Amino acid sequence: MESAAEAVREVVRRARKAQAVTAGWNQARVDEVVDAAAWAILEPGRNRELAELAVADTGVGNVEDKVRKNHRKTLGLLRDLHGMKTVDVIAECPERGLVEIARPVGVVAAITPSTNPAATPANKIINALKARNAIVVAPSPKGRSTCAKLLEFIHAQFDRVDAPHDLVQMLPGTITKEATAVLMREADLVVATGSQSNVRAAYTCGTPAFGVGAGNVAAIVDETADCEAAAERIVRSKTFDNATSCSSENSVVVVRAARERLLAALAARGVVLLDDAHKAALQRAMWPGGKLSADVIGKSASEIAAVAGFGDLARRTDLRVLMVAESDCGPAHPFSGEKLSPVMALYVAQDFDEARRVVQRIYDYMGAGHSVGLHTAVEPRALELGLHLPVARVIVNQAHCIATGGSFDNGLPFSLSMGCGTWGRNNFSDNMNVRHYMNITRIARPIPERVPELDDLLGAFFRKHGR
Repeated sequence: MESAAEAVREVVRRARKAQAVTAGWNQARVDEVVDAAAWAILEPGRNRELAELAVADTGVGNVEDKVRKNHRKTLGLLRDLHGMKTVDVIAECPERGLVEIARPVGVVAAITPSTNPAATPANKIINALKARNAIVVAPSPKGRSTCAKLLEFIHAQFDRVDAPHDLVQMLPGTITKEATAVLMREADLVVATGSQSNVRAAYTCGTPAFGVGAGNVAAIVDETADCEAAAERIVRSKTFDNATSCSSENSVVVVRAARERLLAALAARGVVLLDDAHKAALQRAMWPGGKLSADVIGKSASEIAAVAGFGDLARRTDLRVLMVAESDCGPAHPFSGEKLSPVMALYVAQDFDEARRVVQRIYDYMGAGHSVGLHTAVEPRALELGLHLPVARVIVNQAHCIATGGSFDNGLPFSLSMGCGTWGRNNFSDNMNVRHYMNITRIARPIPERVPELDDLLGAFFRKHGR
């Protein structure tokens, strides 16, 4: 009987054989196959089927937002890739004598989470195909059936364009850590999204890997902010897909002068600030034994209120977010960490400088490298955060979880995988995109020699310090 490890190796062997075919494709052929894979999830009926299956199987998020996410993230990625050259010569710089050639990496192992069991695999599959790779998906166990259905749809579209099914596969049989480990070792590149344990496994598997950092986004609302607009954006972001995104706000840090205005605007949008007794009860319900409970991850605020025993709140039809006042950070204050649910911590700062310091303390505990939200009318404050906070993205006056992974009204690449730099123990700080799925070969030709005089480079040093 074939061992589980050998079954994984056979999948990779088939992927290599298929990828050898794509390596010879021209750009038009590549783009045709990319379009086929994208249409597999963009077609409205299939999109909804995937969204319904994802919620039914994982118990995480809500169907309508997953429909929107599947559509928006895939459409945005197609926009980013449309017309992009990923075959043969992709850039020429005659003045430097350089030519860049795109080359595939080979077989990609894609580790994907239960929070986005269709959108994340689709994003990675499309990027991999655009770079002429084959890809094998290792879904979370709860997301297996959704991933299998997505691949069924992709293979049906591949039949229309005569593309080999083995370009896009998933782990065979039961999804286990052992099988995933074999896949990562056998592949040419690992792209890992999900828990930090999965990311650490990717980084230590011996195969080149891109992994993401932990989410725990904080948003600053300063004294100049339009609090009505800020509240609308925060609530829209925090409630989207029941806050399953790593880009959802987990804390709001408000400057004291704006506190009452912001609280009123949030309350008008279904945010309830709990008293100390309710906060303590919610903490017991969310972290029994000190670990975040699966009973609250990706659930609605009403469902979480019911789990915590807040019958009156659970019955409120306008309840959208539960919020607790917080003043400290760290393991003894779990509300300061990532909650993966429509629950937020509220911090109050005397001024903008203190707000920045509060966010720094939050990220010293969890979330360093990811991003920070800023609601303000003082534009230079965004630069100040970018210069001083350990973040790869500063999201200004936008709904954070929608903007961070790329949006039609900002310039970030569409992605569901956020690099967090060395702050988040990652080797990149971009939104993961097609450039991470390819090798670049550079041709260097001779150009007229330009040798500088030593004083051209060290003149200022010599004048100040002598030779």
